[in-house]
Amino acid sequence: MAHFSTIVRSAGSLLAFAIFCTAPTLPADNNEVTVASGKLQGTLNADKSVRIFKGVPFAAPPTGDLRWKAPQPAKKWSGVRAADKFGPACLQTDVFGDILQFMRDAQPSEDCLHLNIWLPAAAPTANAKLPVFVWYYGGGFVAGGNSEKRYDGEALARKGVIVVEPNYRLGVFGFLSHPELTKESAHNSSGNYGLLDQVAALQWVVKNIAAFGGDPRNITVGGESAGSLSVSALMASPLSRDLFQKAIGESGAFFPASPTAGMQLRPVSVTEQTGVKFAEAVGAKSLAELRAKSADELLQAAAAKFNNGFAFGPNADGYYLATDALSIYTKGEQARVPLLAGWNADEGKAQVLLSPQKTTAAGFAEMAKKRFGDQSPEFLKLYPAANDDEALVSAESLSGDDFIAFSTWKWMDLHSKTGAPVYQYHFEQVPKSKPGAMIGTFPATVAGSKHAGEIEYVFQTLKFAQPDVPWADDDFKISDAMATYWTNFVKSGNPSGPSGNALPDWPQYKIKDHQGKNAYWIMHLSGHDLGASPDTVRPRYLFLDSYSIKQLAKSTKAAQ
Repeated sequence: MAHFSTIVRSAGSLLAFAIFCTAPTLPADNNEVTVASGKLQGTLNADKSVRIFKGVPFAAPPTGDLRWKAPQPAKKWSGVRAADKFGPACLQTDVFGDILQFMRDAQPSEDCLHLNIWLPAAAPTANAKLPVFVWYYGGGFVAGGNSEKRYDGEALARKGVIVVEPNYRLGVFGFLSHPELTKESAHNSSGNYGLLDQVAALQWVVKNIAAFGGDPRNITVGGESAGSLSVSALMASPLSRDLFQKAIGESGAFFPASPTAGMQLRPVSVTEQTGVKFAEAVGAKSLAELRAKSADELLQAAAAKFNNGFAFGPNADGYYLATDALSIYTKGEQARVPLLAGWNADEGKAQVLLSPQKTTAAGFAEMAKKRFGDQSPEFLKLYPAANDDEALVSAESLSGDDFIAFSTWKWMDLHSKTGAPVYQYHFEQVPKSKPGAMIGTFPATVAGSKHAGEIEYVFQTLKFAQPDVPWADDDFKISDAMATYWTNFVKSGNPSGPSGNALPDWPQYKIKDHQGKNAYWIMHLSGHDLGASPDTVRPRYLFLDSYSIKQLAKSTKAAQ
């Protein structure tokens, strides 16, 4: 059976055209639709403005002999399949302590490769040609699922787009690499099964979305955190980069600030050794014995002995990604599509506040000297620490930059060199929290515009996802603005949308000024201060970039 990941590639646009021309019609009087595997029966939302199809299989269950293999085509079914319930999330533990409580599906399962679709009810035929937004959830590649309340696609569908949200395998099930797996592969690679799931879902969309009134030639991929990193990889992979026309990244990309910061794409030769240690830890002497183990035994072993499953993550396998993302983007080999990306103002603040070591001016200066050596004076001009209060702010900024901001900036900056439109944002709204909610010993709001805090605003799910939070007018104001910007981008590749839009204009990240020099812009997303201004933090990232290049050269030389 052919692997999904070998099907479309550069022929993506031709396949999309063929499917568009032959797609069946979605009847106006009911919610039945025919896809490649069979007929589906969806549902309507409460006010009958949105059609919803839940738990739609896009690949075969990755169980038994299909565990740790590229996703296979979904099996056909006879009759009409009810698509009225969310399917289970992919196997995971409650590593973050909050994600599972927001899911609306059954308990996580190894049989999880399905997707959910939301579309305007007033788009009954293939001729509607609606733009499509394919969203990949975050969760560090070890957690998350497409039934989370904050990702509900109903509000965005009301704004005239089709929202598709697939699951993908996580942790040891999605990213185990092992010499025997590499040997059995037709591509001499292993790992990245979760990323191949993402490609399979995207291929399913290209093949089937016209049946729902969607345009297979107007697809935007998007995601947050691990989902955003995934988008940066989807743009880079030869298996996926021809399957979509626009991209959105919220907080994250595969461009770490140093060899030890952020998410790394390690070589398969390195990740295989982790797989060998895992097999030994569960007493499996062969791949067959490893596949014979119960899913729960593997899950619990990964959680207990392999850093809650974080030991297993995407790698540079030579197939999905021929090399690291930096090399691919530096050569301009990624999909040259419009990109909207950014991060939140306080991505790293909580980590600093919760650190047992208090930040002081003296301690921060000592850290700067140790990390940056003779470049520390330049660093301290960009991250000043003249007193303890100033040092605390700079420590919080550096923590966020190391964690997420630099990698996202590097992604945008490299991509802008291709000439493709890039739009940068900075989310500055401080989400409200339940009365008495705490982060460690601090009130939750002290964490500021924290990591992942923008999600409910983008999807307009503030009250739906967190009904007990005292949301205010400014929250709903910026939420509607962000949802409008995002759907404008999904429709046209320009967040500002058509002329006459009531929202402030969102300029491109890099434009020429009146002197012909590059000027860099950033959109500030806040209910109190919505608008664009010149990017004043760019010098920080230029410094970190110069430093990371030197560090990378040193680590590469040491490895040779």
